Amino acid sequence: MEILRVENLCKKYGTKDTEVVALDNASFTVERGEFVAIVGASGSGKSTLLHLIGGVDRPTSGKVWIDGTDIYELDHDKLAIFRRRQVGLIYQFYNLIPILNVVENITLPLRLDGKKVDQKKLSDILAILELQNRKEHLPNQLSGGQQQRVSIGRALINHPAIVLADEPTGNLDSRASREIMDLLKVSNRKYNQTVILITHDENIALEADRILTIEDGRIISNEKVR
Repeated sequence: MEILRVENLCKKYGTKDTEVVALDNASFTVERGEFVAIVGASGSGKSTLLHLIGGVDRPTSGKVWIDGTDIYELDHDKLAIFRRRQVGLIYQFYNLIPILNVVENITLPLRLDGKKVDQKKLSDILAILELQNRKEHLPNQLSGGQQQRVSIGRALINHPAIVLADEPTGNLDSRASREIMDLLKVSNRKYNQTVILITHDENIALEADRILTIEDGRIISNEKVR
């Protein structure tokens, strides 16, 4: 079943002589539970694409449907709510709240929605992330890999329609990178979580079900890996 549809998506900056086309007429679909990697050189448009899919930025033209919702038909407030509930975002730089502990950071999306925390699901996520003994720790008391695990937990706690990961291993050493990839694969398989991952690492990309390659703002290949 289709969870994401991207249709003729474009993003331009500037006008006339200063115009820059960051994304040029991108179209593709993603099935529920699929693990998709997006690869391309720096400046190719892959992060722009991810931000447009997640509703973090608005396109110059084109459409994005997530689980049947045309996200750019939503006004600013409704889009913010939709994004919090249906899009899990994982960034390279973690973006944790420094005064909140591990559990508080993970459950922040639920608290912002006024929802009760499912303690069993929280316990399951903490176990998968191997953070049971770090529940009360603040971000500055954690390693980089542990902080990234917290950001993954925060992205998963709502069981969003899709998880978007922008170079999630970019700041980590090889061991921590391996752990983060294993966690994303577990969430993909255990929870049937749809994951779209940006990476510049070919070995990481090859662990996905499908690889989209972007060059100069255009999708130049869309290949199944498995």
